Amino acid sequence: MKMTIAKLRKMLEERLSQEERKINYDREKEELRIENKVTGKGITVSLPPMLAKWEREKEKAIDEICYYVEEALTVIKEHAQITGNEKRIFPVIRSTSFPTETADGKRLLYDEHTAETRVYYAIDLGKSYQLIDRSVMESEQLNESAIKEIALFNLRSLQNPIKKDTVRDNDFYFLNTNDGYDASRILNDTFLKDMKQKINGTMTISVPHQDVLIIADIKNNAGYDILAQMSMSFFTNGRVPITSLSFYYEDGKLEPIFILAKNPPTRKK
Repeated sequence: MKMTIAKLRKMLEERLSQEERKINYDREKEELRIENKVTGKGITVSLPPMLAKWEREKEKAIDEICYYVEEALTVIKEHAQITGNEKRIFPVIRSTSFPTETADGKRLLYDEHTAETRVYYAIDLGKSYQLIDRSVMESEQLNESAIKEIALFNLRSLQNPIKKDTVRDNDFYFLNTNDGYDASRILNDTFLKDMKQKINGTMTISVPHQDVLIIADIKNNAGYDILAQMSMSFFTNGRVPITSLSFYYEDGKLEPIFILAKNPPTRKK
């Protein structure tokens, strides 16, 4: 079937329609807005990128966007308190293009991380999460540093099951638990230092999307080409893309790198 914006719009409206929701379509921007009738809060989906994803993944693309819209609307309805949920607070990695405010103008709690990534803080709600905004912290009279420290402590308590693959003498280690915090493991210094002990060549780290972390032991130029292709593939197909760039890991620090196919990598200035 030849998919069009109009057909895609109809499919999404049929899947996401509920009595408590209002769905509006902006024909000029080709955006679909799904929001709660009572609160007026919701989520906007741009259809052209969805159409491109449909061409690659067909029904899987529809399933994924519907899943994330449903989860986002659930988060909007649920307003979990921080107090009493300390064990459910975790850091989440997002790209620097991710908003720093909620749709209604509340400032989110976040830290700058690298030139490509930013760290936000969330309360885990099981199948979804709620990003922590500063208004909630202020209303509960909570300390920002304490919340961040708790989040990192909880992150370090997670298991780190690694799968290894060797391609053309280069070793690639994958962490993919789908718990929502795979990419966040890049913040676990102890884990990274332990992995460094296994590396014989150059250690690189990639967080192409939320649900994967790739650590590579690069031993030749072919390894960089493989890493670049791998990172771009994960980035393109990830449900929550972060960055297609990889990072050198040296002396506990991350440095973004550009990998040009068939050429030596260059460090980002």
